[in-house]
Amino acid sequence: MATIPGAAGVASTLPQIQVDVDGEIVSIAEGETVLSAILRHQNEFPHICYHPALGPIETCDTCIAEVDGQLVRACSTTASAGMKVKTKNIASRFARKEAMDRILHNHELYCTVCDNNNGNCTVHNTAMTMKVAHQKYPFEPKPYEQDNSNPFYRYDPDQCILCGRCVEACQNLQVSEVLSIDWERERPRVIWDDDVPINESSCVSCGHCVTVCPCNALMEKPMLGEAGYLTGIQIPTLERMIHLTKETEPGYGPIFTISEMEAKMRESRIERTKTVCTYCGVGCSFDVWTKGRKILKVEPQMDAPANQVSTCIKGKFGWDFVNNPERITEPLVRRGEAFVPVSWDEALDLVATRLQQIRDANGPDAIGYISSSKCTNEENYLMQKFARAVMGTNNIDNCSRYCQSPATFALRATMGYGGDTGGIEDIAQSDLVMIVGANPAESHPVLSTRIRRAHKKHGQKLIVADLRKNDLAHRANLWLHPAPGSDLVWLSAVTKYLIDEGWYDESFVNNRVDGFEAYKESLEPFTLAYAEKETGLSREKLIQTAEMIRDAKRLAICFAMGVTQHVAGSDTSTAICNLLLVTGQVGRSGTGAYPLRGHNNVQGAGDMGCAPDVYPGYESAGDEAVRTKYEAAWGVKLPTTKGLDNHQMVEAIHDGKLKAMYIMGEEMALVDSNANHVQAAFEKLEFFVVQDIFFSKTAQFADVILPASPSLEKDGTFTNTERRIQRLYQVLEPLGGSKPDWLILTELARRFGANWTYTHPGDIMHEVAGLAQLLSGVTYERLEGYKSLQWPVRPDGSDTPLLYTESFPFDNGRAKLIALEYTAPLTFDAQYDLHINNGRMLEHFHEGNLTYRVDGIKSKVPTTYVEVSPELANERGLKDGSLVRLESPYGKVKVRTVVTDRVVGKELYMPMNTPKEEEAINYLTSSYHDEHTHTPAYKECMVHMEILRQDGDSPMKRGNFRLGHPNPQPGVSVEKKWARSDYEKLIGPISGDTAGQGEAAEPKPLFGD
Repeated sequence: MATIPGAAGVASTLPQIQVDVDGEIVSIAEGETVLSAILRHQNEFPHICYHPALGPIETCDTCIAEVDGQLVRACSTTASAGMKVKTKNIASRFARKEAMDRILHNHELYCTVCDNNNGNCTVHNTAMTMKVAHQKYPFEPKPYEQDNSNPFYRYDPDQCILCGRCVEACQNLQVSEVLSIDWERERPRVIWDDDVPINESSCVSCGHCVTVCPCNALMEKPMLGEAGYLTGIQIPTLERMIHLTKETEPGYGPIFTISEMEAKMRESRIERTKTVCTYCGVGCSFDVWTKGRKILKVEPQMDAPANQVSTCIKGKFGWDFVNNPERITEPLVRRGEAFVPVSWDEALDLVATRLQQIRDANGPDAIGYISSSKCTNEENYLMQKFARAVMGTNNIDNCSRYCQSPATFALRATMGYGGDTGGIEDIAQSDLVMIVGANPAESHPVLSTRIRRAHKKHGQKLIVADLRKNDLAHRANLWLHPAPGSDLVWLSAVTKYLIDEGWYDESFVNNRVDGFEAYKESLEPFTLAYAEKETGLSREKLIQTAEMIRDAKRLAICFAMGVTQHVAGSDTSTAICNLLLVTGQVGRSGTGAYPLRGHNNVQGAGDMGCAPDVYPGYESAGDEAVRTKYEAAWGVKLPTTKGLDNHQMVEAIHDGKLKAMYIMGEEMALVDSNANHVQAAFEKLEFFVVQDIFFSKTAQFADVILPASPSLEKDGTFTNTERRIQRLYQVLEPLGGSKPDWLILTELARRFGANWTYTHPGDIMHEVAGLAQLLSGVTYERLEGYKSLQWPVRPDGSDTPLLYTESFPFDNGRAKLIALEYTAPLTFDAQYDLHINNGRMLEHFHEGNLTYRVDGIKSKVPTTYVEVSPELANERGLKDGSLVRLESPYGKVKVRTVVTDRVVGKELYMPMNTPKEEEAINYLTSSYHDEHTHTPAYKECMVHMEILRQDGDSPMKRGNFRLGHPNPQPGVSVEKKWARSDYEKLIGPISGDTAGQGEAAEPKPLFGD
């Protein structure tokens, strides 16, 4: 069996203890709670406020049990060996019943006509399990209106049981710190910020609160009136039905019976299908609820390996684009200046004919192919196979060239594999997280929640190095604000200081790393004085950084496009790897390098060989043995000519060497740097095929547009930023005449005589696993449901959550330190006096082709803008809403301003998303690039600003969370509930006749049997 060097799984087992639960001996891990022990053999034991993602909240009292003569909350009581737990005695049962009655006092129970009657309502299920037949304390309406202000969800105070799950999720899981419970009111309620409507608060619409709500108090708006058979009734009629039902029925029994029947009926028309998010590289997975083509809700599960119950605004609510009327649903062919619908046969025949003609006349290398980070692994594999095996060229690339190639280059050069060294859980376990040139709170939202939670709840230290004072920089123990493009200098200076002070891991370096002496010598120029001069960072902050690294047992460094999108992006990425190797912060849990992948499958596109220099699994295209293996498998002779990457393809078009292009699922016209230059190249192509779901800016230049299907309309796999491969299942049928990309490629390849017989993406993955050693154990069976695998995956299916635990995948098993020199950033003429940075925004994704077609998201952030500092605004008379023209040597845009302290001095920031293509940031950026990978230097851009109008409407609209005022709290503050005069304590010593009673039958009068 082949072995993969440097790969090892991680396993840990905690000591087990035994607990007596109602006379049964239960084994649990040391440190687990009494509730965990009870649930081992009583899985319906009540626990309404407890949620495994949140931990004990202690507001509901429904999990009370007797432990050694005391009534305790089982959720918050740690079990100990030999403990005797009783759940069936009268005292604990009475306490739980009383607790449930108090909950129902706050909740108008009308399950049959409730949109949440879908088998997963915790209040409904608990009331049924406890056989609650009568309400001890009649429901009383609360003096508050429903809040329907948010476009995605509503809050109904009358249904709210004040369990605090939503608050705990917001304060300590998402850590947006928006929600709290005002316990001081006569009738407490959940409030947003300091008690404002939801849409005027700092709520980021992540959906955590809705997901964990145990009833129908918080619900997704698309569910309302759609989920049940009786839930579309007008409100006045519905209220009369509820009250009539309660008046005529003798108790809850008949209501539950009918509601259970109605819930079962719903199963026939509501589908629940697991998928993987199509947005960022975190790789969240969840169930999508649909009725026909209506998307009712997204429901994340605890089984989801990357996110559990977490989502962001896009993953939870950003799917309406799938049914957008602007979807392309039939092939289009350019006829003159217009596009004309044609049949699939006509379109594919035309594509095949024209590509064949251009190949015959100019050779296979006259055509370029761009694959997609939005497409599945299987589709990316077929795209590179089509380019190489069918068309005979290595001219294949994907959008990782724009963002992640420098990080991949550095990781492969120093450590061996081009991916995160661990997983999201390792970042959460670190003692110190450094974030360099990344904004996870907006670009990788769910991953950032793990950092915020660890920082707030578990004392994790945080260093953020960024030009903007973003969310995590505001929270950081140390914010570093280096000069643009100078990260390599301070990283190297800190590393040199650590070595000079003897604070590096000498044992790790001696035993596991090569090149230390040469590397140490190369650091001589990087003194603290030199770093102060080049970066603007003080000596004190540099030393503080080194001291924090010294004191951290476990260090993880996250980085992204603020590092990679520079002329020295690969070198700066290498400097990060060098620092980790010198300090021995690799190969252990809680340590390592995390280049945060921007798109949902940018990692997978690279893994599948969508680059000119590698085959799937990063096997070298220049290695004759690799090529011979693929030739035998594919039955063709493969090209030996070096291929072009996407940057080189654009230049080859301008040089007249590249005649045709085939782009699958990429908005290259706006996303590539120096957009005017790229679009001018597209105009020169003899033939251009674009395969996409919308009529993008890129598609406007096409000769043929092939309508593809988005992720919800196909099966396949995605690979997230932590190398995690996950299955997605088809949720909806392809809209109109659109087709999955893998099927389009298969049908096109057959027109060239290729014997492609794939009938399902599983067939394609089977082929991948048979060829790429890195993925040799990947099968659809091993990825069933919420199961996942982190590559390398061995033939037996064992995977590698943590890399490099024993060795590195080089011949001698040792990592490599690489000497570096500083390459200064680009310089501009004096008239370009403002540095402009760019990046993502929480609400929108990338250029916005998907998210601007989601009405709720568009209402919150309808347009882009440029951030200017208060200093610059004061100097030039700028206000929120001023209209300015920004001009660089490469183009110009008109955009409105937002004045904010997130930027400093003469630095600007502009999100890359816009609904108006003429506002796109990449009309300003250049074609200068990283030497090793040709990744454009997006972040090295200077502009001149002209003020067109000082006054105007602010682009920050009502509903934008940045206008809100968060209300940080330690959590639910349940102590305030306990201190209320109307709260009667249910826990404590058992006294009198109830002590120890009740292992026999249930006392029926208590539960109304």
